[in-house]
Amino acid sequence: MQSLLNKKIVLGISGGIAAYKAPELARQLMQEGATVQVVMTEAAQQFVTPVTMQALTGNPVYLSQWDSTVPNNMAHIELSRSADAILVAPASADLIAKLSLGLADDLLSTLCLARDCPLLVTPAMNKQMWEHAATQRSVQRLSEDGVTLLGPASGFQACGETGMGRMLEPSEITEQLIAFFQKKSLAGKKVLITAGPTFEAIDPVRGITNHSSGKMGFAIARAAVEAGAHVHLIAGPCDLDTPLQATGQITRTNVISAKEMHAATLSLTDYDLFFAVAAVADWGIAKPSKEKIKRQGKEAPNLEFIANPDILFDVAKSVKTKAGKPHPYCIGFAAESTNLEKHADEKRKRKGIPMIVGNIGPETFGSDLNQLLVIDANGSKKIAKAEKLQLARQLIQLVAKKI
Repeated sequence: MQSLLNKKIVLGISGGIAAYKAPELARQLMQEGATVQVVMTEAAQQFVTPVTMQALTGNPVYLSQWDSTVPNNMAHIELSRSADAILVAPASADLIAKLSLGLADDLLSTLCLARDCPLLVTPAMNKQMWEHAATQRSVQRLSEDGVTLLGPASGFQACGETGMGRMLEPSEITEQLIAFFQKKSLAGKKVLITAGPTFEAIDPVRGITNHSSGKMGFAIARAAVEAGAHVHLIAGPCDLDTPLQATGQITRTNVISAKEMHAATLSLTDYDLFFAVAAVADWGIAKPSKEKIKRQGKEAPNLEFIANPDILFDVAKSVKTKAGKPHPYCIGFAAESTNLEKHADEKRKRKGIPMIVGNIGPETFGSDLNQLLVIDANGSKKIAKAEKLQLARQLIQLVAKKI
């Protein structure tokens, strides 16, 4: 799946050591299907060469507002008109100040002023430059003018200091640019999502779990953030990075057991949507041993099971009506092995929820692909096999229409 397919991106590069990340950024944008046209300032050429950027993108690099190779000799007009967005990365303190005041004395600044497409700016500078009152005024003006700022982040800087001002990594910038183009169908909404497996301890070194990787739940979390929502992700033990963390629109809580996930979920009350995606263990061990259970010949230990709390059922009990619709709107997940529609719909009715999403668990656990069966009171809808992020985006748009 290429999330930027057919998008034309003007990549502006200004002077700063973070320009060394620009080649990798261009490569990642192209891997997502974008066409990349590079514009560089004179200072940027001290850190990365036009030859490098041309070789990577396959397009000539524009350096001067007087470039006569453009048919009408107006690069600042032509480049903007053919672009879906201008992305400046890195954006130095100097360039940010110029853009905020409408100053235009080179190709990149003139292009940004003459644009008729969105402008996204990725700041990169020393922490004291970032914190300076003048820079903060410039950033405020850009925000008020509708310019989208990506970052900066806090971290180790080339000068040897640590603090805010570090440019986001190419992967983070790419994720945020992809998110920028997604339909904001959940703008202003708060979404709670459980994801991954749970782990039920037998003793300090053993336990019971399942094959869930958490990938579907994390994909839904990313798609919800892309759609403009603020997301709280409660994750069982899984080795996945928090999606779109740099946006500040997602909070992650890590838990281990079903009881911990239940407590974390029920402690939250202010949200509009609840996706119960986690593969929560139905049963736990009644009395986990505090010490490792030693093997005694060929005899296996007798384990007593107890039922774990039902997270989705307990959340569904708290649902109230808001604007004539259930609030929060609950979407359950059912990982079945046979008779998918029958078992999933029975679960939907048993939990008392408006919608459930079913899949065949053994076919999707750990995979990047899935296929979904969405069931509500009006019937069922199949979403064909695709990458989980693509399915998550479709599911988010479907749910957004319901609420």
